[in-house]
Amino acid sequence: MNDAAWWAMNRVFAGHTLLYRASRGHLGHHLPGAPPMLLLDHVGARSEKRRTSPLGYVRDGDAYVLIASKGGEPKHPSWYHNLLAHPDTTIQVGSKRLPVSARVATREERARVWPRAVETYGGYAGYQKRTDREIPLVMLEPRA
Repeated sequence: MNDAAWWAMNRVFAGHTLLYRASRGHLGHHLPGAPPMLLLDHVGARSEKRRTSPLGYVRDGDAYVLIASKGGEPKHPSWYHNLLAHPDTTIQVGSKRLPVSARVATREERARVWPRAVETYGGYAGYQKRTDREIPLVMLEPRA
């Protein structure tokens, strides 16, 4: 995707985040043709700037699992790098805000959860075909 397309997508994501927060998750959690969405709060790995990203997820027990696809682009999304640097964060799922800790799924976890992610949103399979990198899954686990 070129810079102009990413700029436009970021504006859409900002609007989605605003609507999600303002409606306490009543709008934006479920979108037609998309996986369920949550809001991920994260801190820039280098900038230390606070950000929020609307992202699709699947569940695995108590964990919320994010798919770091970036639409099949060659590089991981920024939020992925941010979570590696600052794994303790919060998410909003519907009206609930939850403290979580992020970690990259193990090979075994990925093998188990990836098919469920593709079943939830078929686009992930196409994204994986478009890139040489293995798309990581990020486990967001509740913390006290």
